[in-house]
Amino acid sequence: MAEPWCVAGGWAVDLFLGRRTREHHDIEVAVGRRAFDAARLALEGHELVVVGDGLAWPLSEQTLAAHYQTWVRDPGAGAWRLDLFREPWEGDTWVFRRDHRIRLPLARVIAKTPEAIPYVRPEIVLLFKAKAPSAKDEADLAVTLPHLDEPARAWLRGALGLVHPGHRWLSELSG
Repeated sequence: MAEPWCVAGGWAVDLFLGRRTREHHDIEVAVGRRAFDAARLALEGHELVVVGDGLAWPLSEQTLAAHYQTWVRDPGAGAWRLDLFREPWEGDTWVFRRDHRIRLPLARVIAKTPEAIPYVRPEIVLLFKAKAPSAKDEADLAVTLPHLDEPARAWLRGALGLVHPGHRWLSELSG
């Protein structure tokens, strides 16, 4: 199976809702770890740096192995425009990189807009955002929660309970 790619983060929330809900400073895209080389080739001519531990590192096999995030800068614009997240996949199964006990089949991870743009399902986006929620993460929860069906809420409650027991969002998900 070719590893999938999809829009992640706040833009994924917007694609799920079918409207722009807030300002975004970049585009976040999730790619499979093994698909990263193809993404890197497609971005030839752009500056890529690996981000982790609060620092930006030169792109190398060592930094790629140690960290999951790569920033991409358009040299013409001089701004960071794309944020690539390398996600682990085992065949058709996505593995949550922060806790490998959480796994989902491809069909439960990626949805598509009517125009066929793939995006991370909102409950998974919120699981990532729950680690250290900022104001924009709280805003994403507030606009998304009323639109999550009960199976998505139940999955997020279970995943949050496993990864972040006692998280304050758990009470909001139960209400």
